[in-house]
Amino acid sequence: MHSISFPSRFLPGTTDNFVSNEVIAKDLTVFDIWHYLIDTAEWEKYYDNAANIELTNGENSELHYGERFHFDTFGFPIDAQVMELVSPTADSPVARIAWHGWNDGDEDSSIDVYHAFLIEQLPNNRVRLLTQESQLGKSAAELAGTVPNPMLNGHQAWLDGLVTAAREQY
Repeated sequence: MHSISFPSRFLPGTTDNFVSNEVIAKDLTVFDIWHYLIDTAEWEKYYDNAANIELTNGENSELHYGERFHFDTFGFPIDAQVMELVSPTADSPVARIAWHGWNDGDEDSSIDVYHAFLIEQLPNNRVRLLTQESQLGKSAAELAGTVPNPMLNGHQAWLDGLVTAAREQY
């Protein structure tokens, strides 16, 4: 199986918080899932932890490589930029998207994150969805110590919502 590549600054195990969530679903393809992940107009329909999404290009609601965008999540206003975007193809049914996100608040509220998704087709008509986020900052450390971990639960809801949205298209 494929893995997510992190910039050295966000290497898991060296940051203040790291979460990893994975779902393997049957009877779906990478192509079924991809649209619901890169089209931010879909996010609020299946994931209640993303709001006030604005893309800087203003042309459409789909994320593109280098795209800057803003959204509110986990009680934080986040500015972000897409750092990796690899769409799936018939020859390579593996998709990737990652963004660097930040909040330039004060020492207590600022957060710096790298959030990535990997979607890959598996044998026997299965698809794997992996999301991982590595975070820096005092608020990230506080999130890491919270039980249950809101990042872990929130990202699981995001993956579950992606699967549900893709299934409902049929």
